[in-house]
Amino acid sequence: MAASNYSLKVNRDLLDPKFESYRLSLDAIPTYNVELDAAVEEVKLKDTQYTLEHMRAFGMYNYLHLDPWYEDSVLFVDCKGRVLSLTVTLDSALGKPKEVYRINEEPGCSEDHLCSSLSLTSSTWAALSDGRGRLYLLRTGKRGDGLYTKWEPLFVEDTGEPFTILHSVSHVQAGVHTVEVLLLRIQKDPQEAAGSGYYVSLEWITVSNTAAHGQEKKYEVSKRRLLRGKSVPHYAAVEPQGKGLMVASEKPFAFTHVDGRPVELPEPEPMEVDKIEPIYFWQQTAEDITVCLRMPKGLTKEEVQFRLSSDDLSIGVQGFPPLLEGQLFAPVDPEASAWIIKNDKSLEVTLQKRTEGPMWPELVMGDKRGEFVMSDEQAALIHERLTHLTSEDLNGNLDRDKPPCNSQELEDCDGYPEDSFTLAHFDEISLKPTQVVNLGGHQYLFTVDVDPSEMPCLCIRHDVDALVWQPRPNQPGDMWEHIATFNALGYVQASKRDKKFATCAPDFSYACLCECFRRTFIYRQPSPVETVLFNRKQGRQVGQVAKQQVASLDSDKPILGFRATNERLFILTSTNLFVLKVNNN
Repeated sequence: MAASNYSLKVNRDLLDPKFESYRLSLDAIPTYNVELDAAVEEVKLKDTQYTLEHMRAFGMYNYLHLDPWYEDSVLFVDCKGRVLSLTVTLDSALGKPKEVYRINEEPGCSEDHLCSSLSLTSSTWAALSDGRGRLYLLRTGKRGDGLYTKWEPLFVEDTGEPFTILHSVSHVQAGVHTVEVLLLRIQKDPQEAAGSGYYVSLEWITVSNTAAHGQEKKYEVSKRRLLRGKSVPHYAAVEPQGKGLMVASEKPFAFTHVDGRPVELPEPEPMEVDKIEPIYFWQQTAEDITVCLRMPKGLTKEEVQFRLSSDDLSIGVQGFPPLLEGQLFAPVDPEASAWIIKNDKSLEVTLQKRTEGPMWPELVMGDKRGEFVMSDEQAALIHERLTHLTSEDLNGNLDRDKPPCNSQELEDCDGYPEDSFTLAHFDEISLKPTQVVNLGGHQYLFTVDVDPSEMPCLCIRHDVDALVWQPRPNQPGDMWEHIATFNALGYVQASKRDKKFATCAPDFSYACLCECFRRTFIYRQPSPVETVLFNRKQGRQVGQVAKQQVASLDSDKPILGFRATNERLFILTSTNLFVLKVNNN
């Protein structure tokens, strides 16, 4: 299967163009504290782990793990190698975390290790890394509800190199129980002289029960696959049935080995897209858009396939796939739009914007095959507005008392990810990407488990909002579904310069983020107000208000873990586990 261009389809019913802002609420958030018997060891980066990728993978690791199968149940590993579990039923009567498994550390282990990592594979299985290169697959039995059954290791392998676990799933195929595990390493390439010389390796391991029916379970590795890239993925997860893999990263990944054998794949040609001549040109004013699309010479109007709704556009020739198809950047008025054939070889389409004023950055979402042509009037206007920025004077500023722009003062909200930032779906058989989404200009925010039977969701900034996308690998035509929106969160979080973790409740009732120390910010969805409020500027009544709350922990320790459930927010430091009661459901 060849990679195909794909664009994320925004559900406009989940957007709120009238959203104004978050209102700071001084309502206290009940906070409960559990003191840990042993500290959670924060593994510091070594002198050799100096790259940005090392920081992303290991320096920003979330030490706290939420059990998506059992509500309000979290797990973590302490400095003694104990896997500890805490399930909350009554906030005012929190018990101590219970030990469910202990990693046996051999004496004389190398100090060159990573933090222990954990992935809850299913309601009865888990994958564990000791941070020194050893992988454990554990049968946990039923967890949560006060059950702290000791976990049983059914597969242990020493891989030789430290890694962290990104994701794992469990499934049964043809009567055989199988576990899929995705591991991450950052390795040095001695043959690469450019840059730091480090690359990112993803290892996808399939472990299956090889014992005959009725015999004692025996798990062995049935398949290994290696992928290589240059950046730590923001998101990486295996499909529930192990038929594919999804990766979101700033640099592309490709399969290199399967079961130790090199994979022969054609060399990627990322620059070829830039060399292709545009298939359409477009201009715009505040009121409308004009599109000129190249068509076969001698085309008649009967052969034109044209379909337009308020949100979607499709243009093609009868008997052939559409030349231009997809979701428009903003709604248009189909009744006031039209098309004509010009010069016997091109189609000119006029689209009437439904909302006058805002300029579109693109015509069709995710389509990069067109070229925007600026009119002479627009170019002159922009030139006039930018004239004061061009000067022989170093401080060519109209306001002489203000210093010139300093790039070091730019905030996160002033920058965008690289254009190569993509979300790709890989097929397990062909090892090639089947769907590729260009996320250039869209900032990744966080990953969240909404439904344990589905793949994890990813939250991406879209304009000022934060949109949550649910992968649907069984729907190739609609592989990523827009299921929730947090209004203005994309803009708000960019202003938090000390932000460390971000997440949201599985029911999307609130989103939250924390700084490296103490402070946590909670952003709730709009809710009806009990009293009558009016917007002073617009003179209209306000029916809903979105609240923002700030909580400050009674601790000077750095925050190591951060997870949210529908009712509670769990925050882990090296010595304490804090539980914030956010909702009373």
